Amino acid sequence: MLVLLVGFMGAGKTSVGHALSDRLGWRYEDLDDRIEAREQRSIQQIFAEAGETGFRQAETAALSELLAGSQAMPGIVALGGGAFAQRDNTELIENAGATVIFLDATAEELFRRCGQEARVRPLRHGLQEFRELYDRRRPAYLKASHRIDTQGKSVKQVAREVACCLGVGK
Repeated sequence: MLVLLVGFMGAGKTSVGHALSDRLGWRYEDLDDRIEAREQRSIQQIFAEAGETGFRQAETAALSELLAGSQAMPGIVALGGGAFAQRDNTELIENAGATVIFLDATAEELFRRCGQEARVRPLRHGLQEFRELYDRRRPAYLKASHRIDTQGKSVKQVAREVACCLGVGK
């Protein structure tokens, strides 16, 4: 079983992915890490040098590679915030038969979480722009197999909910 965690920036995809991996003993991968290794530069550098269009091309190529090699064992993959909102990517995901879990919270909560991180997020600007981007992407996220509300929950609580949703909860 391949489980893809999707959602807006700050949703907890990486943190929940690690916790879920530990809980289930499944492999974990972050698509952004794969992109950086493949492109031999940071996400921030890709955005600066190639723009969002160049980044999205690299993202789709990395996702295609990942999905092609994913049948060997159960795994959890955290996708970047915009990955599941791109039609080419959703087609790849549908063809792979992956289970998609949407981690959700309010735009205000997600903005707050992002502000607490040291990590640079190229598409995080002011709250109004952040909310507008969230609102544009949310309909795509809602096409996921399952939606988990992360608002006010710990990473462990969310990982437990995801495991239960997958039928592998303990």
